[in-house]
Parts: sequence; C-alpha cells; structure tokens
Amino acid sequence: MASVIVLDACVLIAHLSRDDAHHERATRLLLSLAGEPKLISALTQAEVLVAPTRAGRRRAAEAMLDQLRIQTRELPADAAGSLAELRARTNLRMPDCCVLLTAELNSPAAIATFDERLARAASQRGIPVHADG
Repeated sequence: MASVIVLDACVLIAHLSRDDAHHERATRLLLSLAGEPKLISALTQAEVLVAPTRAGRRRAAEAMLDQLRIQTRELPADAAGSLAELRARTNLRMPDCCVLLTAELNSPAAIATFDERLARAASQRGIPVHADG
C-alpha cells in the first residue's frame, strides 16, 4: 500500500492565499508532493474553506482542492474517543488532532504541516512529517 500525505489546513490556507506569509513555501511543498496521494479530514476542509467563503470564493477554493487531487475523508462515527485521547495526550487543538487521527486511520501515512507542535506530536507517534518542499 502506498503512503498517503495528510495535509494540515495551514499548508492549504497558505497556498490558497498569495498574501499569506507561507504562500511560496506551501506552493513548493505541494509541488514536491504532486505525485503523492493526498488526504484531508472533513474538518480540515472546512477550516481551509472559511476565508474563501467569506470572500465569496468558496467554489474556486473547492476547485483548487480538486485540481490538487486532494481527497476528503470523513472521520468515523466512533472517532470521538480517539480524538479525546489524542487531545488529552498531546494537548493539541482539536483540528490538529483530526489531522493526526486521519493519518493514523490511513496508515501508512505522513503529515504535511508547518505547525511545529503538530509535527513534533506526529514524529513522537512514528508518523513522518513533510514541512518543506
């Protein structure tokens, strides 16, 4: 089974906004991962779509996610307990716990993020991290 890349919202938010301080870094990272299967959780997708929705560009942002061939995965109905354990053990925000759980549920997987705390927690759990392109 090929390894998948689970994307953190910060990478996609930066890529979608030319004004973001990490825009170029995010674009390089996504280019470096072009041939890899990529996933996001439904919560991550919602995070990514907030700013474009406010700007009246939700459909364009969704089209960009499609162009990047990013698949959205729902969290299972019984994910609450696993998310609570991740939150309690890592002290990460719940959206970051969703990224970790998505990676764990789709193993073998790696995470792409610029968030140092998420990267550290992923590494401690044996999940490879991509942070630069």
